[in-house]
Amino acid sequence: MRLIERYLFRQLLGPTLLATLALVALALLARSLAEFDILVEQRQSALVFLKMIALALPMLLSIMMPLALFVAALVAMNRLHTEQEIVVCFAGGMSRWSVISPAMRLAAMAALISLVMGLWLQPWAARQIRETAFDIKTDVTSTLVQPGQFTEPGPGLTVYAQSIDRSNKIHNLFIHQETPGGGASTYSSREAEIATRKGQPVLIMRYGSNQHFSREGVLQYTSFDEYTYDLSSLSHTDELLHYKISDRYPHELFFPDLTQDWEQHNKKKLLAEGHSRFAAPLYNIALMAMALAAVIGGPFSRLGYGKRIAAVGAAAAVIRILGFGVQAACEDAPSLNALQYLVPLAATWWGMSQIFRQKLSRRVRRRLAKTAPVWTGAA
Repeated sequence: MRLIERYLFRQLLGPTLLATLALVALALLARSLAEFDILVEQRQSALVFLKMIALALPMLLSIMMPLALFVAALVAMNRLHTEQEIVVCFAGGMSRWSVISPAMRLAAMAALISLVMGLWLQPWAARQIRETAFDIKTDVTSTLVQPGQFTEPGPGLTVYAQSIDRSNKIHNLFIHQETPGGGASTYSSREAEIATRKGQPVLIMRYGSNQHFSREGVLQYTSFDEYTYDLSSLSHTDELLHYKISDRYPHELFFPDLTQDWEQHNKKKLLAEGHSRFAAPLYNIALMAMALAAVIGGPFSRLGYGKRIAAVGAAAAVIRILGFGVQAACEDAPSLNALQYLVPLAATWWGMSQIFRQKLSRRVRRRLAKTAPVWTGAA
């Protein structure tokens, strides 16, 4: 029987990997379109763009893996059942549990992987995304100049540039800066670029001029071939990096620092997210049980199981949406956190009850047959 179980496991593993890769690829494509402004507007390198996309992979895997298991189980088990391989297994003396055990082992492995990712890998990747986004936001190179737009990267400072080419060279730059005491300086240059000197960012302007109005109203005009504008005052920011709820590790979710105002006000949301990290892997087992119930949980049919699969597919979608709804409700009512575990466990119980329903019904019939004479005698 172990040889047959390994065969069934391989028949399930291939479609699961393909479905996971397909769903994750679609999710990564959508994510890449959302992050495309990193290349266009913020002018970051392709490595930064690929880093942001790769770091989103653990979160996408946690979401897509139960769906991939469900789809793969439906495809593989439906093919095995319609080709009567499952019927041969039953005819050879295999129990229902022996037939579904490879699928349940695969679901348990997926649940374990999801648990590890949800507890450690996903928050680590989310923190890396948050830190990278913060570095981009506070990067002088990306925030100082926006082609074709007037920007104000600092108090009393206005910057405009006509265009920026692929080599990050700025063309037709205009800078207006108000100086303390009521004066103002206006810089214009044909081209410019941002560089680093002695560890500090500077703007090197070439072929331009400077018009300075003193507070007495005196105009000073200077032309230059190259002028270095100090940007060190803009590179320092008072904004602090803040980790969101999805970036927290389990111990930070269940045991927040209540001396912090933000964590004290969001302790219910932190607790709901913590329970969600432990409850979400259970959907791998729940959706697998429902998929098996759609194929094995009913009588054999030569016409296929389209209606049954469609009904169970709709039920699986409702279960997963209900899980998200329960998590949202737990953010306001911590007493409902038990429902986060109850929803996937109830779905698992329903799937297993459908699979073993015929076996239970035979036991009931045997018990009724044994008790029939007793009722007859009593009559």
